[in-house]
Formats: sequence, C-alpha cells, structure tokens
Amino acid sequence: MIELYTASTPNGWKVSIMLEETGLDYKVIPVSLTDGDQKKPEFLKLNPNGKIPVIRDTETGQVVFESGAILIYLAEKSGQFYPQERKFEILQWLMFQMGGVGPMMGQANVFYRYFPEKIPAVIERYHNEVKRLFGVLDKHLSTQDYLVGEYSVADIANWSWVHIAFWAGVELDEFKHLKQWVDRIAKRKAVQVGIEIPNKPSQEAIKKAGQKLIK
Repeated sequence: MIELYTASTPNGWKVSIMLEETGLDYKVIPVSLTDGDQKKPEFLKLNPNGKIPVIRDTETGQVVFESGAILIYLAEKSGQFYPQERKFEILQWLMFQMGGVGPMMGQANVFYRYFPEKIPAVIERYHNEVKRLFGVLDKHLSTQDYLVGEYSVADIANWSWVHIAFWAGVELDEFKHLKQWVDRIAKRKAVQVGIEIPNKPSQEAIKKAGQKLIK
C-alpha cells in the first residue's frame, strides 16, 4: 500500500496520475495547503522541506518526497512507464520539467495571478521563458506522440504542468504539436481520475493556495 500525502497541484497530480496509471494500491491523505498542514511537525517528519507530495510505502516503510523522485520510485516498483533501455532519455525530459517548466510556470503563476503589484517586465520575463520552454517541447513533439516515443513518467510530469498553462497567462494555441499532446494525454482515464485527487479544486481554493505562495 502506498500512502499519498497530497493536494490538488501540478506536483500532486503527477503522483496521483502515476498511481492510477500503474494500478498500485494506494490511500490518499489530503494535505490542506491553505491551513498550513504541510508546515506542521508531523508532516515535516516526512518531508523536512514542507512540500507536497510525499509517499510512504507501507510494505517497506520507505518515505519519498520530491515529485520526480516519487515518479521514479513508483515506476521502478511497478515496472511501468520507465523502461530501463530508455531511462536516460526519460530522465532528461523529467529533469527538463523539474528544472525548467515547473519553476518557470510557478513564477509566472505567482506574478501573473497572485502578486499584489503587477510588474509588466517581470511578468513578460517569465511568460517569455515559459513560451521558450513550450517551444522546445513543441518542436520535439512534432515528430512523435510522446516525449520518448512511448508514454512515460516524463509525459506525466510535464503534462501535469503544461495542461494548466492558461493559469500562468500563456495560451497553447501557438504550439500546435504541444497542444495535441496535451489533448492526447487528457483522454487517458487514469489522467482524468488523477487530476481530481484529492479533490477537484474550486477557483476559490486555487486562489487561496496561490496567495499562500507570496506570504
């Protein structure tokens, strides 16, 4: 059994989607970001960094935090979506998300949606970087359906962020191949279930969660 400590965010969705895709038995333990559950002592024992998601494998007692590390753990445990003969191809696109798409979209989200003072130069800087990264993905996906030719943890990680590009103020219409990829993955049943775990967030919940980022 995998215990999943999570909230309805892109990083949280990566893991809930992966668990749905693999069919591993799991239990959801919701973490309220607005109530600050992630900063409470009992949670910090699991992740000293105070961030979701976190998993605990009850079979082994292993605790894993950081969404990318969790994806690899679950892939290796299940033997799915991380073929060893292509693991470095997959890892590079997973790291592309972890080091680029996620952080840049995260900053764009904050300054575009939540920051009390709108600073055009700052917003433009992050929008331009998000679009540059999207352009890299779009060009790469012009010749294949998935990031390494077959669906993998790299697709799950990147999709969890890219599909909410609008929230960062970036539209996908100019990225034809990327948009097709987003739509293709969105049709997967496991993805549809995964993005509603632990719940389908309301706009008010999203707003409150975002406000926490700037405090």
